[in-house]
Amino acid sequence: MSIWRNIFCVITAPKYGWELINETNIPTGQVMRGAYFPLLCLLALSCFVPMIYDRTISFSTSLMTGIVMFSTFFISYFIIVYLLGGFYPELVKTEGATARFNDFILYNLIFLVILSILRNLLPSDFTPVRLLMVYLPWMAYRGTDHLFVKKEKVPKFVVISSALLLGLPIALSALLGLLVI
Repeated sequence: MSIWRNIFCVITAPKYGWELINETNIPTGQVMRGAYFPLLCLLALSCFVPMIYDRTISFSTSLMTGIVMFSTFFISYFIIVYLLGGFYPELVKTEGATARFNDFILYNLIFLVILSILRNLLPSDFTPVRLLMVYLPWMAYRGTDHLFVKKEKVPKFVVISSALLLGLPIALSALLGLLVI
């Protein structure tokens, strides 16, 4: 239950949420099994909802969209861990720092998955849900204390991490979407 409380807190009050994540110290694997993977499955299932209000969308299109969305966020996590860890190797030097780093990426991606689920559930391309994506850099900024990023590196870290967290799923989704017939 505390995983979901952490997710709620990091979204609604990022500074307090990151402090709570530090205090509860839930292993990254447990967060993945308890929240991230179930949310990815829910995201894939939510791709079938547009069939209800748009008769032009077929089952096969919804199935392929679900597979693409699931794969996009599943693969994005590992690529972002690799790339961001390459940009900031000092954040992954110890086991504890690596756990905080992985949590940082995971909780930010969970926020994006929740937004994607909401977008699938709404009957139109509801713009305010897309606009909520600009909240992610704020969450990333508030998470710099969680990662112990040096003050002089915070702006650059927020720009790079936000660009990766927002851009990579979009690019990967477009790339995987090209493979869909």
